[in-house]
Amino acid sequence: MSTSAPRTATVTDRLVEANRAYAARFTDPGMGARPVLRVAVVACMDARLDLHAALGLELGDCHTIRNAGGVVTDDTIRSLTISQRALGTRSVALIHHTGCGLQTLTEDFRHELELEVGQRPAWAVEAFRDVDQDVRQSMQRVRTSPFLPHTDDVRGFVFDVATGLLREIDPNS
Repeated sequence: MSTSAPRTATVTDRLVEANRAYAARFTDPGMGARPVLRVAVVACMDARLDLHAALGLELGDCHTIRNAGGVVTDDTIRSLTISQRALGTRSVALIHHTGCGLQTLTEDFRHELELEVGQRPAWAVEAFRDVDQDVRQSMQRVRTSPFLPHTDDVRGFVFDVATGLLREIDPNS
C-alpha cells in the first residue's frame, strides 16, 4: 500500500472555499445582464485597481472588460460590440494606470516566447512607454470601430495607483 503525501492547499482551493461562504449567504439580486448605468469600463487587469470602489459602482451597474494594460484590442472591441449591440451600453470609460507593467515590456516579449516554446504568439503585446498616448490610441480605436454604434461618449483616464485619483486624458493633445 502506497502512502501519498497530503495535498497542499492551493490559492484556488482558498478561492473555492471563499465561494462556498459567499454562496451560503447569497441571495439572487433579481437583475438582468443589462448594466443599469449603460456603461462599459475597459481597464487594466492590475490587482491594485478596485474599479467598483474607485468609481462608486455597485453590482449590476456596468460591464467591466479587463486585460493587460487596459488596451483596446480586437477582443476588447468584440466585448464592447456585444455590450452595446446586445446588452444596451452607450458609454465607454477607458482606464489605464500609473506604473503599468506594459511600460516595462517590448514586442521582444513575443520573440522570447517563440524561442522558449517554439511557437510565436498570434497576439501583440501592446506594450507602451507613454500611458497618456496609449489612452488616446485606445480612445481612437473605440471611436473608429465600425462595429460600435455608440462612440459619442468615449472617455479615457489614467488612474494614479498612489493617490487613487483619475486624471482625464484629452484625446486631442
